[in-house]
Amino acid sequence: MIVEATNYFATDGNAEAALEQRRKATEIRRRLRLEPGRILVKLEGPGPDVRWECSFATRDAYEADLAAREASPEFVSARKQMHTLIDRFERHVSVEDDAPVPGD
Repeated sequence: MIVEATNYFATDGNAEAALEQRRKATEIRRRLRLEPGRILVKLEGPGPDVRWECSFATRDAYEADLAAREASPEFVSARKQMHTLIDRFERHVSVEDDAPVPGD
């Protein structure tokens, strides 16, 4: 299992706009027949104002998702718009640890 997480750190006063832009990008994903993932909004503490996460069963599935996004002018445009609302962007791609839990 591969998990992609993107973190959006909004410029002052743009947290709500960044959230709306992430929602638009998620709707584009749906139209592209991609897994929508989930959007998380900062409740408290430091960290990103908006976070998006999505899981992929295989590396091939993840790479196909990336290719579909890059091939979509609408998604590319949404990404460019998001970058006008944020100071910082982070993408983290992780693989699920399938090692057994000690004591099981």
